[in-house]
This record gives sequence, structure tokens and C-alpha cells, in this order.
Amino acid sequence: MPNQLKVFWQYCLPQQGLSRLAGALANSEKIWLKNFLIQKFIARYQVDMQEARETNPEAYISFNAFFTRALRSECRPLAQEKASLISPVDGALSEFGHLKQDSLLQAKNHSYRLTELLAQDAQNCQDFLRGSFATFYLAPRDYHRIHLPVDAILEKITYVPGRLFSVNPLTAATVPQLFARNERAILYFNTAFGKMALVLVGAMIVASIVTRFTGLISRSRSIQTWNYGNFPLKKGEEVGHFQLGSTVILLFEADKLVWKPGLGVGARVQMGQAIAKLGN
Repeated sequence: MPNQLKVFWQYCLPQQGLSRLAGALANSEKIWLKNFLIQKFIARYQVDMQEARETNPEAYISFNAFFTRALRSECRPLAQEKASLISPVDGALSEFGHLKQDSLLQAKNHSYRLTELLAQDAQNCQDFLRGSFATFYLAPRDYHRIHLPVDAILEKITYVPGRLFSVNPLTAATVPQLFARNERAILYFNTAFGKMALVLVGAMIVASIVTRFTGLISRSRSIQTWNYGNFPLKKGEEVGHFQLGSTVILLFEADKLVWKPGLGVGARVQMGQAIAKLGN
């Protein structure tokens, strides 16, 4: 009950309005405001600016430009193991494993349905039944660009409107069906590991979801789909980012990969780190 009380306020707040306000502040190019926000953020989260391609905080045109900053490539080398699957993001591995039919583990004692996550997309739901999944939580201090975990061919992107609950560990452990209720963009690929999906989950105060293919995805009340057919991409290529933070869910077909020994729930991972290998 105490945890339920701690997140109850999220049901009452104007989630869309707060996110629009946060987005306006984060995108402001007023020098005094963006410098103030950036300096406060660096101090609060002890951000290592030496990893950034642009190390001068005042050089960023807005807080969002700073928040989605690129890193120097040598700071995130790609694992070279043969047939390896790398982490697509920096973050905490909040859950991973195998689906029970079409059920994914959200947090201890909380599961959600694949059909709900993928907005009743029958064909893609069928592809991932009993498959593998990994959920990555991106905290505010994390690097917020999202990269391909393996060579892939982009097939389509689907935007699904929804709520904007926080996706922090407390909320994930409390709000039922959290990731299937929140706004999200689903990127579908073909890979040597079979079908793959990257689900970019929006959250409260997240200004927007951006992909390199669609640009900034405008919020709407209806599902939107972009078809690409045959768009080849390389492992490690950037595919999108969050303007402020959130969660990424990775899906694969059944019996296609083996998780790397030593991985555990709550483990910190970095983009480029090997997390699995081709299983057959």
C-alpha cells in the first residue's frame, strides 16, 4: 500500500500538459535558462562531460541538445565477439528472460501481455510468442541515444498513443500493465537472430520520442505506421533518442539467442556491451 500511495498522484496529474511544459523548457534556446538547467543537471547527476563529443556545456543550444548529446565513439566500443548481441543503450537491465506464451515480466509480481504492448498487431505478436525480451531503464544521468544491437533490416515503425506514467522502478513495480499503457514507438526489424523489435516507451516529462527515420514523432490519438520494406542498418548505428528519459524493450523470436552468463536483473549495461549471442 505505501508504494501505491507514492504513485497515486501520477493518475491525477495532467500528464500530457506537464510533458508539454517540460518540453518547452528543455527546448528553450534562451541562454540564461538553458545554461542554468544544464549546469544544475550536471551537478545533480555528476555527468562526465569528458565522454561527450562536445565537452563545453555552454556550447549546447538547448537543454535537450545537451541531454541527447553524442558521445565520443571510443567511449562506447562495440563488442567484437562473433554473433554477439550488444546492449542498445546505457541503462539498468530491469528485467530480461523469456516470454511465457505472450506474457512479459514487468517487475516482481507484475506481468503484461505482448498483445497489449504491440497494440494487437497479430502477425508481430505471433512472431514473438515464447520469445526473448530485455527491458532497459534509462535514468536521467544515462546516455539517451538508442543504437542497433545487431545488423538489421528495418521493416516498419508503429506509434501507439497512450498514457505518460513515470517508468522508474517504483512505478514499474506498482502500476499494472505500465509499458503497455504508456505511449510508445515500436521499430520492427529482420536480423540474423530472426525477427526483432525495439520498443521505445514514453514517460512523464519525456518531451518526445525521436527516430532517425521519422524525425520527432508528433503525439496523436491514433496509431500511426511507417513502412520501410528493406532498409539495411549496421550494428551500433543510432536509431533514435528520447528527449528526456524512459525505457527500451528488446524483443526476439523464441530459441534465437542465449543470454550472456553473469547478467542479472538490475545490472548496469552500456551501449556496445555484449549481452547475448546467436543461439542456433
